Amino acid sequence: MRLLATGLLVAMAGLFLLSRQLVPLHPGWGYLRAFAEAAMVGGLADWFAVTALFRRPLGLPIPHTAIIPENKDRIADTMAAFLRDNFLTPQVVARRLQTLDAARLAGQFLANPRGSESRLRDGATSLLADVLESLDQEKLGGLAKGAVRTQFERLDLAPLLGQMLGAMVADGRHMPLVESGIRKAAHILEANEEMIRAMIHERANALMRFARLDERLANTILDGLYKLLAETVVIPDHPLRVKIEEGLQQLAHDLVHDPEMRARVERMKGEILANPAFAAWLDALWERARARLLRAVREPDGALSGQLGTSVAELGRALQHDPRLQHLVNRFARRTLVGVATRYGSQIVRLVSETVRRWDARTVTDRIEGAVGRDLQFIRINGTLVGGLVGVAIHAIDGAL
Repeated sequence: MRLLATGLLVAMAGLFLLSRQLVPLHPGWGYLRAFAEAAMVGGLADWFAVTALFRRPLGLPIPHTAIIPENKDRIADTMAAFLRDNFLTPQVVARRLQTLDAARLAGQFLANPRGSESRLRDGATSLLADVLESLDQEKLGGLAKGAVRTQFERLDLAPLLGQMLGAMVADGRHMPLVESGIRKAAHILEANEEMIRAMIHERANALMRFARLDERLANTILDGLYKLLAETVVIPDHPLRVKIEEGLQQLAHDLVHDPEMRARVERMKGEILANPAFAAWLDALWERARARLLRAVREPDGALSGQLGTSVAELGRALQHDPRLQHLVNRFARRTLVGVATRYGSQIVRLVSETVRRWDARTVTDRIEGAVGRDLQFIRINGTLVGGLVGVAIHAIDGAL
């Protein structure tokens, strides 16, 4: 596109020189000369304006040129201030989200992620991917993992588990799990039958072993256990099933109302959070999320292909047409984004500013020009053509007067 704009400017210069030679032959060639002259001036002016954004025209030290590389740090601070003042204060986030239908917008994108594609959008997407890759991963990862850990620490886990368990028992959704557990116990018993027989044989006295009563005792115990487990699975009101259900109901009640049980769950949660395995899990979770985000940004078609793409599209359609789901998603989005802005707004702003400041001038220029440079070349083309039309109009008015 840059070659096209430059070629058009050169063509106008050649046309101007040619028209100068033709004007004496007929007055009509004056219109061509006026068009070429004005187009050349307009094209040169827009070339200078566009070039001055990214570099010094012709390498000359003209004041107020190479604006972006010369003002890299100021651009970083301006970007940070823009984010802070327009996006990352709780008041601004809450006010903007009042009228924002985040669920519908997300649904439109998920249902057709490439439907409203444009050059500017592709450039912005590429710029976003470059920014994500160049951000300080230690700081950004620490920020994300710290947010997840904080949410786990603030989560009152015992009442949540108790409510979930109570709802499962009330709806009867616990019985498939109970039956699966009983069947698993039967498989374990069958797999370890020889060990159980050996334990009974070792603990039997010599007289029982001599009379082979230990084998009869082992058979009786194992048959009784098999029968108990089989009847528990088959009979809906079996006493063991009733006891298990009562135990689950009591556990659900204790998780919600018993301070000692809640304190025990909190201690267990604290031990899990302090375990190095949890930190390793967070590290792996962050790396997978970052890799998927980069892939989704750089290759949206590949990231949303196959069954995943179908599921995402169905979710997008549901978000567009289900009012109840829209209300839930919008309410969650408002609360989440306001909370993030409150807790992490200043850190995000500082992270963006420090990252852009660390870029060298060429990196900043290449990334911004890659995002919007193609559209800026259209400014040069439009300036050349509009300038030519204005020149023709002025020539016509001058001739009329």
